[in-house]
Amino acid sequence: MNRMIRVLVAKPGLDGHDRGAKVIARALRDAGMEVIYTGLHQTPEQIVDAALSEDVDVLAISILSGAHPTLVPRIMELLRGNELEDMLVLLGGIIPEEDVPAMMDAGVRQVFGPGTDTQDIVEYIRQNKGMQ
Repeated sequence: MNRMIRVLVAKPGLDGHDRGAKVIARALRDAGMEVIYTGLHQTPEQIVDAALSEDVDVLAISILSGAHPTLVPRIMELLRGNELEDMLVLLGGIIPEEDVPAMMDAGVRQVFGPGTDTQDIVEYIRQNKGMQ
């Protein structure tokens, strides 16, 4: 019996805009995935704790505030410290193109910018869930 793909949608930091995260959460749910949304203003520690306790396959981080150079490496560090380095981590939001290589170097598998078709995200998760 196949288990549904479990995705944690997380909004770290002081970013108070979650419309995009909610759109993604709904699209993933409508595609048959189980989605857990952390809500606004989560710390990296809270996000990783939720990923652990919810036993998710995918962590989808949404950041619009520009705090990704600080928050994403900290989240990735905490994931590694909790032996979750194999987790598929995606990043979305307002991420300048020049910051994408640093996010990928930190361990993010894919960065999705504004205007990305939600079906592209669904397909990416289906094709890459659990792959290293």
